[in-house]
Amino acid sequence: MTNELTVFYEEIRTEADRILSWWRMYAPDPIHGGFAGEIDQHNMPKVDADKGSVLHARILWTFSAAYRKLGHAEDLELARKAFNYLVTHFYDLQLGGVYWALKPNGDISNNRKQIYALAFAIYGLAEYFKITGDHAALDPAIHLYQAIEYHSQDPEFGGYFEAYSNEWGLLDDLRLSEKDRNDPKTMNTHLHLIEAYANLYLVWREPQLKVSIERLLEIFDKKIIQPNHHLALFFDKAWQKTSEAISYGHDIEASWLLHECAHILQDPDLYIYWSAKAIQIANAATEGIQHDGSFIHEYDPEHLHTDAHREWWVSAEGMVGFINAYLLTGDELYLQKVSRLWEFTKSHLLDHESGEWYWGVHADYTKMAEYKMGFWKCPYHNVRACFEIMERIEQIKSK
Repeated sequence: MTNELTVFYEEIRTEADRILSWWRMYAPDPIHGGFAGEIDQHNMPKVDADKGSVLHARILWTFSAAYRKLGHAEDLELARKAFNYLVTHFYDLQLGGVYWALKPNGDISNNRKQIYALAFAIYGLAEYFKITGDHAALDPAIHLYQAIEYHSQDPEFGGYFEAYSNEWGLLDDLRLSEKDRNDPKTMNTHLHLIEAYANLYLVWREPQLKVSIERLLEIFDKKIIQPNHHLALFFDKAWQKTSEAISYGHDIEASWLLHECAHILQDPDLYIYWSAKAIQIANAATEGIQHDGSFIHEYDPEHLHTDAHREWWVSAEGMVGFINAYLLTGDELYLQKVSRLWEFTKSHLLDHESGEWYWGVHADYTKMAEYKMGFWKCPYHNVRACFEIMERIEQIKSK
């Protein structure tokens, strides 16, 4: 097993470099600054595409993390480029928060304050502070945290509302995208909020921030994670779930991410509790694994609908979730699941000719004709998966 893990480690390290090289080459916008709004599957930019705050924040996180892990000077320069563009163009210095989208030239296209976007801005800024110690990054991250706590927190039922106007009025249309339900609270926003808060806590050990993370863990434990250990996705104000749909990708992502958040708090009891939860959620997620080792996208038992396509990010998060489960249990069945996901990924998701990963494949394995970089596709999931896998293999081999 040690030799197999060594080979896997080297393959994943090589893959991280391969993904990063694509983003170094194609992502920067040489005309308007920052990064392109969209690049198609043939590596051609869409010149009129809006620039998303989530995409830019995730790029900031990625190149900051890449520099911290691999030490390449070019990644530090791209992290700096992403930081400068984010705080200069997306960050609202007057009213707080970050704008949802900009036009290609940097003018505001959509000034709504989506809490999901604020979370990723915190996530990226905290990571950049780790490699630079620059308080010009830490200060806005703290201000974004304070804005979320002041404007978005629900004092009655707990948790956070989804979206606000530029002036912080609660919006009628709260959705992240057209495919989502228009509900006041979602699992997705809360998951990325807790990961952002945890990353901020690593560089800003503020007691109230720790309390915020503990409250979010409790919300996941009491409201979002269901008795069957799947995560419910959409809720009304009072945390009554409004959908029976299951997202296997979010299940397996949450299995390791919530465990990591508990670990960051350095509370032994919380760590033990969420170690057990990580295994329960990972086991529940296995219901979505197919004969080829991949995850189908979603299942809605209420309407007996299975969405059988496979997306890039689910395979990435699946490998992390299962290697984390192996690290916690020593059960090699989890490593087998990682291996099968990696083989599926190499066969169907990696673009060996043009670089990066395809968006995904349909049930018949034909490629999905979606962009390679855009509002919802970034290097965050697959590069992060590489780094998380490498870190866990290092831990396994050090035992």
